[in-house]
Amino acid sequence: MRNEDGRKVNRIKVGIVGAGGIGLASAAWAAHRGHGVSVWAPSGSANALRNEPLSATGALEATLAVGVSDSAQTLADQADVILIAVPLNAHKAVMDALLPNLRSGHLVIVSSMGSLSSLYLYERAVARGIDLCVASFGTTALTARRTGPTQVNIMTRRSQVAISYLPQTAAPQAFAACEALFGDGFNEEKDPLVSSLANTSAITHVPLALFNWTRIERAENWPQYHYMTPRVSSAIEAIDAERLAVAGAFGIEVRSVKKHFSQSFKAEGDRLEDIAAELHKKRGGPPGPTRIDTRYLSEDVPYGLVFLLALGRVANVNMPYTQAMISMAELIVGEDFLAGNDLVVHLELASSSVEGLLSRVRVSSVVI
Repeated sequence: MRNEDGRKVNRIKVGIVGAGGIGLASAAWAAHRGHGVSVWAPSGSANALRNEPLSATGALEATLAVGVSDSAQTLADQADVILIAVPLNAHKAVMDALLPNLRSGHLVIVSSMGSLSSLYLYERAVARGIDLCVASFGTTALTARRTGPTQVNIMTRRSQVAISYLPQTAAPQAFAACEALFGDGFNEEKDPLVSSLANTSAITHVPLALFNWTRIERAENWPQYHYMTPRVSSAIEAIDAERLAVAGAFGIEVRSVKKHFSQSFKAEGDRLEDIAAELHKKRGGPPGPTRIDTRYLSEDVPYGLVFLLALGRVANVNMPYTQAMISMAELIVGEDFLAGNDLVVHLELASSSVEGLLSRVRVSSVVI
């Protein structure tokens, strides 16, 4: 079989968990490359695909037939590769549903991973005697928006996607499978902890949401880069400095948020606000959230900043600005975000050491 690039590929049976923008986009992309695809959405939101084909627009223009699975068991039984594409606050529940149905030899891709959710899955699979490989994407391979029950607009296929593995010995096979599903452009990171600490989404999203909250409540149209003003940028860089300090305590070097913006978007500037201004001038948007249930707080606080704070406690790094952002988010939304991450406790981070956590994320082979 040959894919759309004319290259010979082995057909993979892939199960997609999630029917949101990334789930449907991943299903369309993999199906277009010649693979067998089935989608399972715990909410039932994939059911429309039983009666209509999946329609993709944007970076991929195609109409494709994909299957629908009724349960985690059906999906796991039929798939060799499983891709988890649900919000971070659903990772644990989905993984708990999959675990009784996984088998040795399965590859599970977490797209994208946060709060070391891939470590949670891997360690519980090993405890069940399953020789599992878990691949972690540092970010999604695609950016997309679901535009209807069976429609998705794929905006971009990212040119670079970081990937890490548990165990590390599974890297060659997992890397080949990811390239078969999505194409090239993957670069390997040392371990999932590097992927977690390299992610800057929460660092930018939370201050932007908090300091533009009245715009969100009023559902105003506000371009994010335009409102990354000097003082907002200063707040972003203050919590970013704490992220960099935590990474350094684990012996990990990651890019600053300023360098991330500069390199990712090829924008120049001495200060973060200058880079943001240049991006706004060139690109406009992206538009900021206009709903008070925005993932910029509901996901990025508990699974971004709260998790980062937990790592800081492991590494004995003082993080007053990160704590302040969490407290302000709790005040604005009225939720206990510190208790909102259902992975921190189960990963037993409170009793972990720097050396102990590093040994867990850098396991070289399955021990059953």
